[in-house]
Amino acid sequence: MKKIGVMTSGGDAPGMNAAIRAIVRACTYYNIECVGIYRGYQGLIEGDFVNLNARSVSNIINRGGTILKSARSKEFMTKEGRAKAYENLKRAEIDGIVLIGGDGTFTGGMIFNEEYNFPCIGVPGTIDNDIFGTNYTIGYDTALNTVVQAIDKIRDTASSHNRLFFVEVMGRDAGFIALNAGVGAGAEEILIPEENMGLDRLLESLKRTKRSGKSSSIVVIAEGDKIGKNVFELANYVEENLKQYEVRVSVLGHMQRGGSPSCFDRVLASRLGVKAVELLLDGKSNVMVGLVNNKVETTELELAVKGHHAINKELIRVSDMMSI
Repeated sequence: MKKIGVMTSGGDAPGMNAAIRAIVRACTYYNIECVGIYRGYQGLIEGDFVNLNARSVSNIINRGGTILKSARSKEFMTKEGRAKAYENLKRAEIDGIVLIGGDGTFTGGMIFNEEYNFPCIGVPGTIDNDIFGTNYTIGYDTALNTVVQAIDKIRDTASSHNRLFFVEVMGRDAGFIALNAGVGAGAEEILIPEENMGLDRLLESLKRTKRSGKSSSIVVIAEGDKIGKNVFELANYVEENLKQYEVRVSVLGHMQRGGSPSCFDRVLASRLGVKAVELLLDGKSNVMVGLVNNKVETTELELAVKGHHAINKELIRVSDMMSI
């Protein structure tokens, strides 16, 4: 192993730059060359590479996004696209690659490894925290803090005007952000894909909240929640059935992906980045590095993609108790 490639793919997440930095500097420490691959798998297909050294990654640990850019490549989903990628890797004399991303990124790496037996190590970088084999993904903690700060500001307006706010957060398939941010921000109700609350129960809960003396309320809803077609339709339904509420909707959207990474995400990215390089040097492949009970562990890429990262039922119980 003389030269290692690194790339970011899929949705960007705060802390990806910290992971890139860790990988590059670990390579420098072990006297290994490091090559950055721009725009994920699309850059792999196009041979869009850049040599990186310890100074190339100075002053990026605090930056959000990714200096290597990111993209979703339909061409890499074809055999012809993957063949181009393999030829470019061999031409650049790259011996192994570190993939920073989520389940789509790991699925691509897993297929590529099966076809070409090319060493791949995954580093989980996604704000959704929905990857099996790690308690936390890079970017999740920062996104949580961003959401909590936004809800704190929204609550000021809600309480000033006696309004009910529906705050939609990211989480198409998983409610980790909604549940944890909802508890942290003191939301009256939290709607997540894993738990179908139902419209009747939601209405009854909001009525109970009103009877308890609360003049304003916050409902945090994951974008993938199944209770309504969308958050605006749900808000209209509640306003029609609970005339005492003046309802507003706030969709936080992509602001959750941005911003300077938290200390937790910077440290996590540094630990996982170093371990990824060391695994390649040890001849390991087709695994993801993750943090389990504060220890860096490995999980097969297939299990990381197909395994189920369960929502914390205890936290759901706590949120119900806190909403009275």
